[in-house]
Amino acid sequence: MSVRTPMTLASIELGAGIRNACTEGPDEVITRVKESGLRGRGGAGFPTGLKWDLARQAPAPDGRRYVICNADEGEPGTFKDRVLLEDLADLVFEGMTIAGCAIGASEGIVYLRGEYVYLQDGLEETLARRRAAGLLGAGVRGRPDFDFDISIRIGSGAYVCGEETALIESLEGRRGEPRNRLPFPVVRGLYQAPTVVNNVETFAWVAAIMARGSAWFASIGTPGSSGPKLLSVSGDVERPGVYEFPLGVSIHEVLAAAGGEDAKAVIVGGAAGQCVPRRDFGRAIAYDDVSTGGAFIVLGERRDPLDVAENFMEFFVDESCGQCTPCRIGNVTILEGVRAMRRGEMTPERLRDLVKLGHTMQAASKCGLGQCSANVFLSIVEHADVLGRELVHA
Repeated sequence: MSVRTPMTLASIELGAGIRNACTEGPDEVITRVKESGLRGRGGAGFPTGLKWDLARQAPAPDGRRYVICNADEGEPGTFKDRVLLEDLADLVFEGMTIAGCAIGASEGIVYLRGEYVYLQDGLEETLARRRAAGLLGAGVRGRPDFDFDISIRIGSGAYVCGEETALIESLEGRRGEPRNRLPFPVVRGLYQAPTVVNNVETFAWVAAIMARGSAWFASIGTPGSSGPKLLSVSGDVERPGVYEFPLGVSIHEVLAAAGGEDAKAVIVGGAAGQCVPRRDFGRAIAYDDVSTGGAFIVLGERRDPLDVAENFMEFFVDESCGQCTPCRIGNVTILEGVRAMRRGEMTPERLRDLVKLGHTMQAASKCGLGQCSANVFLSIVEHADVLGRELVHA
């Protein structure tokens, strides 16, 4: 794989962001992040500044608040967070420290994907170096009123722990299952204290924003989707790797950069994303068009979309926590349906029922796993005419 270090993030002056944050103070930091228009880079796209503001304003028992970096990068087809943790961990930790300053937290936690345990030693070395430089620990940057440190916890290899409340349950020593909402983690999260959970890439961009300014970040992308975005490009392309594009970039432009112009379709957003056929390659990667946490999987002419659908549904059947009925039963039922299609045994009536089931899962599942697991299947059905695949045989 030809992985490329994101050029903008690699050029950010280390230390500038936290220096500015400590000089300006919490309210100014939150205002800057809001003005930048930064939205979560993990997939959901919630406004980062608003999340921080809610956590800062929420009542805190014993004054405790937490910052959690969601490094449980389990979405199939996504690997850009791994690259950031390998090459630019300082920037990620700086963003977490800025978040601590903004919400009044003294503890940060990196929830590291179990398969990334080999990164732990290097990350611990980076943390130790930052402590020695006065950038973590007691009195960050000489401020007696700001203590903040970061620890690393290893995940248990469960995809569902990428969902923030399941992640928090796992950190507290319980089975990783999504919590009921309300309340949201910004009000009662880890140990019932206000908690900010953001993605690895989000924290890296926070450090960049505090170093270069909110106007710089807001000038990139589109009015509703500001800033650059990292994409993990894989599949049937000449040059797979991590790419940086301004939000609003077209799917066609991404394919041209990676050498995949002859693609039949693209899975944007990973197994929980959507299948976009060639006729729609003019669509934009943006929160108000084709949104993604970072996965960009290219399907060449010879790739059978039902192979992809079966692979993804097998994944979701295995990874569902089984807590809610729509997800527990729905994924198994759709997988059986995909296999029936491949055997040439699908009827129009059964296909209509499967599509209805997929929409029910989107509306009634408890968390993002069940709400999104049928997405690729539904989009393949929607675009079957241009993907060259007959679904109904009777």
